[in-house]
Amino acid sequence: MSAAATPPPLSPFATVRAQVGDLVSLGDAPAGERRCVALLGGTVEGPGLQGVVLPGGSDWQWRRADGVLEIDAHYIVRTPDGALVEVRSQGLRHGPPEVMAALARGEPVPPDAYFFRTLMRFTTGAPAWQPLNRVLAVASGRREAREVLLQAWAIG
Repeated sequence: MSAAATPPPLSPFATVRAQVGDLVSLGDAPAGERRCVALLGGTVEGPGLQGVVLPGGSDWQWRRADGVLEIDAHYIVRTPDGALVEVRSQGLRHGPPEVMAALARGEPVPPDAYFFRTLMRFTTGAPAWQPLNRVLAVASGRREAREVLLQAWAIG
């Protein structure tokens, strides 16, 4: 049996706005610089998920020798009905060295000047939100000085 000839459809899922703390560098490790950024809170709005990003999440990163950031963000969303949803967002951010340096300084950079994509997965025990346990979403991101914005689409 051959693979499908058409890509899976994407449907609008959510917009995530997460406020971020200061970058903490653990220094150069064998695979590159290990870094962490605290997620301080935020909002999630969309047809697939709504709520607030609870403080206490984190975005762990590897800055590889080739300058690519491997991203592994992990946080909790509280929905309007009080349910808790775990979010894992793993991906890559990279671009020309001068663009990445400008981002690191907190300067505004157009999102089309660099690549920032993540794959998102969700886990919850809340009965009303059980369908999320079967969702994969792909997100296009934008990094600002104190905020990360993700526009996510569910993969059909």
